[in-house]
Amino acid sequence: MAEQLKNIYTKDFLLEFSEKIQSVYHDFDTVNFITSVMNETWERLALKARTRQISEKLGVFLPIRYEAALDILFEIANDCVGFPYLFFPDFVAVYGQEEKHWELSMRALENFTQKSSSEFAIRPFLLRDPERVMKRMTAWAKHPNEHVRRFASEGCRPRLPWGEALPVFKENPTPVLLVLELLKEDSSLYVRKSVANNLNDISKDNPDLVLKTAHRWTGENPDTDWIIRHGCRTLIRNANPEAMELLGYSKEPILTTHASILAQSTILTIGESCEFQYEVDIRQGGATHIRIEYGIDFVKAKGHISRKSFLLSDKTVSGGVHLTGTRLHNWSDITTRCHYPGDHRVVLLVNGQEVAHTVLKLQQLQNK
Repeated sequence: MAEQLKNIYTKDFLLEFSEKIQSVYHDFDTVNFITSVMNETWERLALKARTRQISEKLGVFLPIRYEAALDILFEIANDCVGFPYLFFPDFVAVYGQEEKHWELSMRALENFTQKSSSEFAIRPFLLRDPERVMKRMTAWAKHPNEHVRRFASEGCRPRLPWGEALPVFKENPTPVLLVLELLKEDSSLYVRKSVANNLNDISKDNPDLVLKTAHRWTGENPDTDWIIRHGCRTLIRNANPEAMELLGYSKEPILTTHASILAQSTILTIGESCEFQYEVDIRQGGATHIRIEYGIDFVKAKGHISRKSFLLSDKTVSGGVHLTGTRLHNWSDITTRCHYPGDHRVVLLVNGQEVAHTVLKLQQLQNK
């Protein structure tokens, strides 16, 4: 999650939220609630930690009985819609883990996910009792509300970004795939995107199982075919032969007769941008489906290398065609990637095969 997003939780936001609570629970102590949330640790906390701090402090200032506290949150839930209110489901994760609260907590997560998202809050329940929760996920996959159906997929992703990993489903994703079977032809693109992302998660630990699923699903429905293509994207980036063939990419081992990639500058400072120029000559013959990418071997903090690929083109072309293009790449730090000085190898990939490369030097910004 973007670090700057933590600033959505301002004093004014907490004051407005407190007023909503006070409208149904007159004993709510707004001043001390805000003071305790924005305590001496507040400035150091990242987004998820701030969300958790709000959740925990709500448990202090709402009625001590979990059921009574939830009743208050239920009453104002329709006025608390959007990303900032992730602390509603998080409150359930913090205070609703006891066995006696299980059914109520499930109903709360179903309710709150329709306003923000319960995908993170469900994970401690899954880690504790995966079989029981997946039965509920199966029911949610048939829910009339698209947010709940998406939750059925998103909540059990084995590698959900920013969420706790689910080792049990990394090892055996069969229960997850049973839920995805119910959603693979969902009418909502919002849901289908989650199914594709879940499938892609599974492919990182169980590629053969995903390929088996993809073969079974292929041709059933255009929407399902779209899910397969997006769900197999990591396999395609890794040039998995079976995935490449399934999705219509050429099986020819040598597709190019000439290729090059050049950087506008070979010496850059972190934070700058540079343009890459590439050329590809496709061998003579019939039409062929190709995927052109550029990959960067990023230098990491401890000096090792990690490659990240970026799509340039994915299309069917005629044999003998000459392809050219440019792409501007920004070397600024982002929340998901920090840059480090050193030599960075940049490669041109056609259907996963390296056909050309160049090297540029990235240097640290000098302090004035």
